[in-house]
Amino acid sequence: MKNVINIKELRASLPEIIKRVQQGYKYTVLYRSRPVFRIIGVDDEEDINLPLLEDPLYGAPGVGRSSDGLTARDHDLILYGKGIR
Repeated sequence: MKNVINIKELRASLPEIIKRVQQGYKYTVLYRSRPVFRIIGVDDEEDINLPLLEDPLYGAPGVGRSSDGLTARDHDLILYGKGIR
């Protein structure tokens, strides 16, 4: 069961979200109307091992400026161990 929520909803209802994730729900979290991460249960291994090129965030163009001075490529290296293709 997949659901889309924004950051405000996540903050306001974190205990309920945790309970639902334990029941098998999955969430895509939006920040400024863009998907930024997913919340899934630890038992959902098949979702964790998605092929890298199918990850919608891998190689995505930057949104705004990074406060740490790193580029989108630098972030891909940190998150995925690989640079943008």
